Parts: sequence; structure tokens; C-alpha cells
Amino acid sequence: MIMRLEGKKVVSLVHHDFEDLELWYPILRLKEEGAVVHLAGEKAEEEYIGKYGVPAKSDYSYSDISGENYDAILVPGGWAPDKIRRFPEVISLLQHFEENKKPIGQICHAGWVLISAKILQGKKVTSTPGIKDDMENAGATWYDEPVVVDGHLVSSRRPPDLPDYLREFIKVIEQK
Repeated sequence: MIMRLEGKKVVSLVHHDFEDLELWYPILRLKEEGAVVHLAGEKAEEEYIGKYGVPAKSDYSYSDISGENYDAILVPGGWAPDKIRRFPEVISLLQHFEENKKPIGQICHAGWVLISAKILQGKKVTSTPGIKDDMENAGATWYDEPVVVDGHLVSSRRPPDLPDYLREFIKVIEQK
């Protein structure tokens, strides 16, 4: 069996009130393709609860993570992005991925984290329509499509778009 992402390492950010499917579906799909996926939260070994009650335990804290050690990063949606974006180490991490053109995946409200990292100027993106104005005010061009790929940045709107999102995110990781 061919594992398309064998040898690739991905970090996914987590905090309370993440959108359950937007965290777990990407993690499981990436693992199916052979990637190693780590969860990083405010604290290491902490249990975070999703909007619908599904738990996720962090492997590391945000401050434990170095972008040098990962091939890609995922930011889930839900209400967690409003918390995640408040950590300077997360902002630095996303800026590292942007500067090094490493794959960044964001879905739904995750765009808030990229806005706070100031990495959306001139980018083509999508998100939940609820933050369309925020994305545009950060300098991005927003599209109402299931998935938008702009180089190393892959964005998506909501859970029904997850199959399209992961199909494209996996392709982008493969190319790096």
C-alpha cells in the first residue's frame, strides 16, 4: 500500500471549543496517508473538549513546537481559533510556515489565527462566510468555494467541504 505522506510530520493546533470534525477528520486522513500528526495546545498533555464534546489530548504545548521540525500545520475551526490566536508562540509558528512556504491548512474560523499572524495580505482564501469581512480586511481575496489553494495555503469553509479540503491539502504536502 502506498503511503503518500510517509515521513511527513504535521502539527495541528487545538484549544477548547474546536469544531470536532474540523480537527479530527484532517488528522485521521493525514494518518491514513502515513503522516505523523502531533497535537499542540496551550499546555502539553492537556485534554481539550470540542464543541460537540469530543475530547482531544495535546502532545505538546505551543511553546514546545518548532516549525523547523514540521512539514505542515493545521488550524481547525470552531471557537478555538479565537483562543489560539492569542498566543505569541502560535503567531510566530504560523509566520515561520508562511516565510518558509510550508503547507498551512485552515478551515472555517481558523482564518482568525492567520489574520492575527498577518500573513493573508494578497492571498486567495475561503472560510466560513461569517468571517469573510475579517479575511478581506486582512488583505485577502475571499471566495465562496469548498476549498481554495494559493500556493502553500489551503483554506476551506466548513465540515461538508472536508473531503475537498483534505484532497487538496494532501496534494500540497506531497509537493513539498
